Amino acid sequence: MLPLRRHPRPFAVLVCALAVLAARPTDVPDGDTGGAGGSAAGTGTEVARLYQDAALATERYEQGRLEAEAQRAEAQRLEGLLEQERREIAVLHEDLGRIARAQYRDGGGLPIAAQMLLAGSPEELMRGQRVFAQADTAVNNAIAKSRRAEARLATDEAKAQEAWQALEKRNAELAAMKSSIEQKLEEARQRLQGEANASAAAGSCRGAVRLDQPEMNFMNEWVAPVETYTLSAAFGSGGARWANRHTGQDFAVPIGTPVRAVGAGKVVRIACGGAFGMEIVLEHPGGYYTQYAHLASIAVDRGEQVRTGQWIGQSGTTGNSTGPHLHFEVRVTPQLGSGVDPVPWLAARGVRLG
Repeated sequence: MLPLRRHPRPFAVLVCALAVLAARPTDVPDGDTGGAGGSAAGTGTEVARLYQDAALATERYEQGRLEAEAQRAEAQRLEGLLEQERREIAVLHEDLGRIARAQYRDGGGLPIAAQMLLAGSPEELMRGQRVFAQADTAVNNAIAKSRRAEARLATDEAKAQEAWQALEKRNAELAAMKSSIEQKLEEARQRLQGEANASAAAGSCRGAVRLDQPEMNFMNEWVAPVETYTLSAAFGSGGARWANRHTGQDFAVPIGTPVRAVGAGKVVRIACGGAFGMEIVLEHPGGYYTQYAHLASIAVDRGEQVRTGQWIGQSGTTGNSTGPHLHFEVRVTPQLGSGVDPVPWLAARGVRLG
């Protein structure tokens, strides 16, 4: 189904939101889960390293992007100065031509002998010589000024060329860094999803893979289940993928995106098999339940109390899923079939999706 609305997904926010993983197998059983997998800790450690590398590279990328913007501004400033200097040189050349033409019209090109023969008196000859001397000085000054301007222009052109070359080099470095980040993230996501697929196929959860929690200073008691997203399949929509109407709201997000508890509550269900794949159900005060399905990892245990905005898992594409997304439901009981439309439910609590 085509997305309904888009939400901004900045590259840096996406990378930094994928936090460091520290795998910690637990022994808290659930009626829908099996034992912890033996390789979970090793895989979690490797995924954590990949995400750490990506986060550090992202910091360098952002710093480099700011430096590139500063270099671009400097190069554009130099280009502006060059254009001004070129206009000034054009004016100097025009002045030099005007002085030369005036001197030629006034006889400045005559030899001294001819000037002596044509002069009516010594006084006239002296006046002519003073005028010609002043004209020669003006020409020499104009030539010197023009040469200095041209030399300055050549120096500034070299500086501008260096600035643009530095900018091109920085942009090439940023492109390579961005490519490296994307490759590391893809490796981490595929590894994470591979482990999740194995757990979902076995119907056995590996235990909570703890996420380093971000600072949570929410003004509201309720939040959206993911920070950045594209809304896709809506509540009650139909299609070949479902035998009945769609029971929740889908959020299209990449594999590994942190999934948040929309409000404070208690973990009442963790399951890793079936149509929903890896899923979590929370019970909230007031008698409502929220479900988070098709996950790639689970970061909480059954019976655990969670806070608003706490990262409880990571999105994926386990179970009956056609692509990476979070399936989110609001229910009046923990079981499927008691769902209400999540969009107006969240809106009534101050969370508007879109």
